[in-house]
Amino acid sequence: MKPDIKTRADIEQLIIKFYEQVKTDEVIGYIFTKVVKMDWPHHIPVIINFWESILLDNPVYTQNAMEVHYTLNKKEPLLPEHFKRWVQLFTCTVDDLFEGKTAALAKTRAKSIASVMQLKMNNNNSHSIM
Repeated sequence: MKPDIKTRADIEQLIIKFYEQVKTDEVIGYIFTKVVKMDWPHHIPVIINFWESILLDNPVYTQNAMEVHYTLNKKEPLLPEHFKRWVQLFTCTVDDLFEGKTAALAKTRAKSIASVMQLKMNNNNSHSIM
């Protein structure tokens, strides 16, 4: 049996493995490596803070996640297939490493986050066309 997500170190392990897969992914990798050119040493701790806040109820993330993605969406429209692939990779990474209540919550939250972002990006795109 795999462990559940219980600590910041668990989240760090998840996020590092997840983004290693994202960087080389044929569907979304280019967004992170060519469009944004991520500053990984800066980005990884921020994302760990985000997930720690929503999975372990520790309010260490204080930024606006949507604002960053709105800016990205202006550079490169975020499409349904991007969100679908992001969720697939995230879910597979969780399943590879963890199981349990918090692991299930992580997958549910990832799906919800992707759905909300996709809806907001689509609404933002339709307004900018008019």
